[in-house]
Amino acid sequence: MAVQWQQALAVGQYIVTQRLKGRKRFPLVLMLEPLFRCNLACSGCGKIQHPPEILKRNLTPEECFAAAEECGAPVVSIPGGEPLLHPQIDEIVKGLCDRKKFVYLCTNALLLEKSLDKFQPSPYLTFSVHLDGLREQHDKCVDRKGVFDTAIRAIRAAKAKGFRVTTNTTVFEGADPQKMQEFFDFLETLGTDGMMISPGYSYEWAPDQEHFLVRERTKALFREILSPWKTGKKQWNFNHNPLFLDFLMGEKDYECTPWGSPSYSVLGWQKPCYLLNEGHYKTFKKLLEETNWENYGRASGNPKCADCMVHCGYEPTAAMDALKPENMGRAISSVFGS
Repeated sequence: MAVQWQQALAVGQYIVTQRLKGRKRFPLVLMLEPLFRCNLACSGCGKIQHPPEILKRNLTPEECFAAAEECGAPVVSIPGGEPLLHPQIDEIVKGLCDRKKFVYLCTNALLLEKSLDKFQPSPYLTFSVHLDGLREQHDKCVDRKGVFDTAIRAIRAAKAKGFRVTTNTTVFEGADPQKMQEFFDFLETLGTDGMMISPGYSYEWAPDQEHFLVRERTKALFREILSPWKTGKKQWNFNHNPLFLDFLMGEKDYECTPWGSPSYSVLGWQKPCYLLNEGHYKTFKKLLEETNWENYGRASGNPKCADCMVHCGYEPTAAMDALKPENMGRAISSVFGS
């Protein structure tokens, strides 16, 4: 099973409730960044480019809980930085799970195996391990040898203790489709609870601007990578709504839902997308009410949005589309892994 049925049911009920209340804009996933520090310096990430005084700061558990309650999204993704560097990350995760939020703790897994005793297996907790390819490719992406092997050991240890584990892969310009397919085959041997994939998007603070994808190349590359899955030759277990994968392959033409995955960090609520560096609001209410949303997404003509196909903006769109009667069957297939 990929997308677990409890999460799919909770998200579906949440969307219906928001619509019945007449709300035009509402979040589906809170991107909660309790710190920006990391124990890696990946070339495709801009988070550690913050000044030292910002890198030293942590959100408190109380600030995290308040953000989750203020936002109201049923899913909370905890990226970073590296969340396992936070001294109270276990308290943050427990508090969110107690509030019945579906938590995805995103980690490079360097600290995961020795941190497992801090957590309890739960249908509300998933460790999302960053892996961008097989050993050589991944270690090159994170600019450190041995990270791939450490991550694989941690995944196996977490699964042995009964935790939900998914993988999270960014596909960059120049990716070899055959090697990506071999990578997916390998991930299937680990018995994880699904794979997540997204195209790399060029944003201002990322040091490496050369290897990000643009829209038409993204579609062509994902069509080639996913062709064995699309034709049924491979049964890769994706932790995605299949409509989002259709979008990546160019079979769906979606617009971004820029309010679907708001980001909260030590700096506040980011305006309006975590990939753009446009400042912050103090409250989620201000973010929703004071942002000129018409200025974002491909249809807006904003050049920063023209080539983006990243999950944070388009998976919420796919989730909304999944509730249309003609799409329900295909969307439900992701719950039952068919």
